Amino acid sequence: MHSPQDTSFYTNRTINCRGKLLDLSVPAVMGILNITPDSFFDGGKFTEEEAIVKQVKEMITGGAAIIDIGAASSRPGAAEISEKEELGRLIPMLDMLVREFPEAIFSVDTWRAPVAEKAIAGGAAMINDISGGTMDNLMFETVARLQVPYVLMHIKGTPRDMQFNPTYTDVVKEVLDYFIEKTEKLRRLGVHDIVIDPGFGFGKTVEHNFRLLNHLHVFKMLQMPLMAGISRKSMVCRVLEKKPEQALNGTTALHVMALQQGASILRVHDVKEAMEVIRLVTFAADAG
Repeated sequence: MHSPQDTSFYTNRTINCRGKLLDLSVPAVMGILNITPDSFFDGGKFTEEEAIVKQVKEMITGGAAIIDIGAASSRPGAAEISEKEELGRLIPMLDMLVREFPEAIFSVDTWRAPVAEKAIAGGAAMINDISGGTMDNLMFETVARLQVPYVLMHIKGTPRDMQFNPTYTDVVKEVLDYFIEKTEKLRRLGVHDIVIDPGFGFGKTVEHNFRLLNHLHVFKMLQMPLMAGISRKSMVCRVLEKKPEQALNGTTALHVMALQQGASILRVHDVKEAMEVIRLVTFAADAG
């Protein structure tokens, strides 16, 4: 999709996941594994070991380059759970999965620095922080010390209040300014592998989400990989008047747009389908 001469993408085409180099010259898929009882789409489905192992095996077989484990729901209106409860859900499952799939790259979806630290010690290789360091002021320092890839997401507010009338003068400019400020701070601390996520659905209206999607290419100026987390979200469901369970086709349509705009990671519930989108869009782009 992006030829070696394509300097419009980003400078660093690989991220170092604890010695495993992930090549992003062709877009990759991050498979979502929610081990929470209340996530918006698959809450409660993957809380038993057998079901979790089966799901992860299917995602890896389907082509997922990264498995992103979330132990605390970040859906709109979600109540905050304690650090102890998050760790109690996460660490036993992570330990089991690292033993079961030693070659896999596991990311942990957390905004807490202590959880990030324990997850990396337990075998995870990446931190996916929905708060962009705004909900734990030790997160940036922790990631710098751990020297692992960090997904820097934009959010306005917290999961509990982020969808209460979010307003922007210019959502693209404001999100870009946010990333410029945050990435400069991370670089000063010595964080090398940063992935940018505009945070679709996190403190944005449907209109904000689509404006960001239509201008995703703007964020390529940061010269960092872009991640799109669109899968079965309200920006699909509200426009189509569908439930998340019925939103795969709409998700696929928006994945095409995200890839054409320069996304290099798709964070998805449906790995096989997302991989098919990448293969087709890549083939079409290479055909000229």
